[in-house]
Amino acid sequence: MTYATQQNMIDRFGLQELIELTDRENTGALDANVLAQALVDADAEINAYLSGRYTLPLTSVPPTLAKFAADIARYQLYDTRATDMIKARYDDAIKFFKLLANGSVSLGLNLVNQPVANVGGVQTNAAVRVFDASTLSDY
Repeated sequence: MTYATQQNMIDRFGLQELIELTDRENTGALDANVLAQALVDADAEINAYLSGRYTLPLTSVPPTLAKFAADIARYQLYDTRATDMIKARYDDAIKFFKLLANGSVSLGLNLVNQPVANVGGVQTNAAVRVFDASTLSDY
């Protein structure tokens, strides 16, 4: 499961910007393969921080992860041409993942090796003994 999708990237940054970043053959179109690779690379970077605390793959993607994955993928697509704003967004994402890795913030998901609450189980109710050693001593 990827944290951000091609459509997330288009919605956040616009199709024209993504065409400029991915169109290496000058076709005037978005190169979905280049964008997909940037998203895979962003996921790998994120998973390096998540793997120590969360069971991967995650069962659901919190919106925060989608945003930061898009910022990381965008930064990677810009490569050496990233503006200060794009670099700052990348740095903010990495700062968040470092806080996540050391436990200062949480995604609100189950942690690795987190004990699962006991649900159900065996219960017994023992009745008071009617015939015990003291009541039978007279017989």
